[in-house]
Amino acid sequence: MAVGRGTRVDRMLRPVHRWVWGDFDRRVRKLLAFAEVEGDGGRDILRAAEVTSDPLLRRLYLEHAIDELRHADLFRQRGADLLQLRSTRSHVLFNTSPLPGGHGLDDLSIEGEPDHRLLAFLHVAEKSAAGRFAIYRDIVDDDPPTRAIFDEILRDEVFHMNYTHTQLARVLPGSYRRQVWQARASRLWKRYLRLAAAVAGVLGTAILTIMYFVLLAPFAWLAKRAERREPVGWTPIAHEGKDSPTSQY
Repeated sequence: MAVGRGTRVDRMLRPVHRWVWGDFDRRVRKLLAFAEVEGDGGRDILRAAEVTSDPLLRRLYLEHAIDELRHADLFRQRGADLLQLRSTRSHVLFNTSPLPGGHGLDDLSIEGEPDHRLLAFLHVAEKSAAGRFAIYRDIVDDDPPTRAIFDEILRDEVFHMNYTHTQLARVLPGSYRRQVWQARASRLWKRYLRLAAAVAGVLGTAILTIMYFVLLAPFAWLAKRAERREPVGWTPIAHEGKDSPTSQY
């Protein structure tokens, strides 16, 4: 199974990817973020190697985890090298990336998951990452060391994508395609939830800002107007003689 050109959405968003990687600070942030994701994914896959009862999968998971941890070191080292080369700070409107990146292994769940479900998830994640890294490799043609890192990692991604598909077909030969589709649907659903939460946060902030500037000023004016109608000082209360002189009520 060869590395694709990325998903159709990623190809459509290629100019946005180029904009993200075109800024020095964003490039460093992306590399360091990839390092964190790869490291977390490697530790999760190490845990999968511990809990699986399949000796072949245990060996493959260990090799996969070692690759992911090595990728984390490559990304982290390249990010550190770029930070040392930076002479002036880049001033841009947005200093973060609006696009997803890496594997999406932050969604990976190990405990209580059967091997076939984990293999399907890993296959979909690695295939998505391989296509996206292929796009990144072409975009950073102005940075040969970073391009070389993506070239090296892509070779590992192809192996990860292929072995997970092969082992899924071995473990669950009757319905492995359905498992792949379920894994894709799960990833899409989680992306939708993250997007919906982000949109809700933006809308909530906008609504509260509008309420602050639209409602607060009239409310303050009405409160000051009502205050002018109130008498100044203490207000006498008629005493009816029914209350006890020793009671606070």
